Amino acid sequence: TLIEVMPLGEIDGQRIDQFLPLSLVRARLGARYTLEDLEDRTGGPARYVRVRETGGRLGFITPMTHNFCESCNRVRLTCTGQLFMCLGQEDAADLRAPARASQDDALLRQAIVHAIARKPKGHDFIIDRRHARPALSRHMSVTGG
Repeated sequence: TLIEVMPLGEIDGQRIDQFLPLSLVRARLGARYTLEDLEDRTGGPARYVRVRETGGRLGFITPMTHNFCESCNRVRLTCTGQLFMCLGQEDAADLRAPARASQDDALLRQAIVHAIARKPKGHDFIIDRRHARPALSRHMSVTGG
């Protein structure tokens, strides 16, 4: 599975120099191979094709060229108990405190329900020369991705 670079975290250089739209990759591959769209879904944002000549399956994750936020059902929980409702937003819910404050799961459950209700409709990723700073200072590896 291939994924487009996302503007998360400070790096040396500019991401525009790293960015390769997967639509271009797919077009180049399609000029050499027969790519057949698949209905396969793994619960994530990847969209798959079968490469007829090899029988292999190839996935494309396109946060920049085809925003898939409308179908995103993902949240991320860090090892410190922070629940991020969107990889591309700073908003997080602290689950550690409610987990420690209750002998049952009631407070934790309530915190998760409230957090999911705040899940945004989309991210604000932009990669171009005018936006030299990342969308977020947090690297994806901090959140998990």
